[in-house]
Amino acid sequence: MALWRGLAASMGFAIDVLDNGIIPGMQKKDYSFTLPDSLIAQKPCDKRTDSRLLHLNRANGEIADRMFTDILDLLKPGDLLVMNDTRVIPARLFGKKETGGAVEVLIERLIGETRAMAFVKASKSPKEGAVLFFTNNVVAKVLGRRDGLFELAFEGDTSLLDILEELGEIPLPPYMQRDATEFDKNRYQTVFAEHPGAVAAPTAGLHFDDDILLQIKEKGVDFSYVTLHVGAGTFQPIRVDNVLEHKMHKERMDVSPETCDKINQTRKNGGRVVAVGTTVVRSLESAAFRGLSGQGDLLPFSGETDIFIYPGYQFKVIDALITNFHLPESTLLMLVSAFASQSQIKSAYLHAIDAEYRFYSYGDAMFIQ
Repeated sequence: MALWRGLAASMGFAIDVLDNGIIPGMQKKDYSFTLPDSLIAQKPCDKRTDSRLLHLNRANGEIADRMFTDILDLLKPGDLLVMNDTRVIPARLFGKKETGGAVEVLIERLIGETRAMAFVKASKSPKEGAVLFFTNNVVAKVLGRRDGLFELAFEGDTSLLDILEELGEIPLPPYMQRDATEFDKNRYQTVFAEHPGAVAAPTAGLHFDDDILLQIKEKGVDFSYVTLHVGAGTFQPIRVDNVLEHKMHKERMDVSPETCDKINQTRKNGGRVVAVGTTVVRSLESAAFRGLSGQGDLLPFSGETDIFIYPGYQFKVIDALITNFHLPESTLLMLVSAFASQSQIKSAYLHAIDAEYRFYSYGDAMFIQ
């Protein structure tokens, strides 16, 4: 028990350990709920801003049903809206092995101009040295395997990003029971996407269009951006019963000096830092975890993060959160349960199910303040 307390405290958590050694709320089953299949959004609303918005007030636990356009009333002059400007790449490729057997490749993250870590689906997993063939004479070699991912090297001088743009398919999440279409190339992408590298969208940002961003700006709310390239690991289930034993996947991220300056000034002016999505939360809290300045200011950070935020975490940067509804027993559900509380999130989710909100990537949104 002393070990758990010491480790948690060193990582910015405040966790109670019972006399029997059990940590309340740290079992996977504590984050389970039953969701009817009919509430899993298979496509987005006709307009981005047509989504519903569930408003959760952490101070009193009150829940209100709103529309996403009501975010204009919930944001205040002087607030800072922080968004993830990553761009989703067409990361799914279909090809063949040397034996002629079909193979499906899902790029998890780029690690160079022509190399990537990827999930590979085939009747029999390829071994180190195996060669994979795709259309247009594109060839990749399997260099090895680690942590369930294959390291692939694509031959030739053409960048992997260019290959994916020509041959790849947008990798819709596994709970969408359909193939990606041309429509998804636009709608499974935020309007402020800029830096390519994600294989899953930062979905809280999908609700914004250019018009509502302009209205938010005119209200006196400032904008800033981080970049976190969301990996396919975001959909990987937790396979251990004890949440503390879960190992997070790594994702590349960047919090720039300009963003830090805006955040620090906003806090000094008494404004709120409003994160658009859990990827923004993970980026900002990762930067803060590496240390604040002597004056308590956020410092820039660029690199990889595997931060795991669960109840007991002491948030250092964000004051409010716009987010979608997350899968049961997922690390993202644990993150929002840390920002509000397990009981508040459970009540909000039960209400959302009863009120038939649409869940997951193309679903409705929450505003937690």
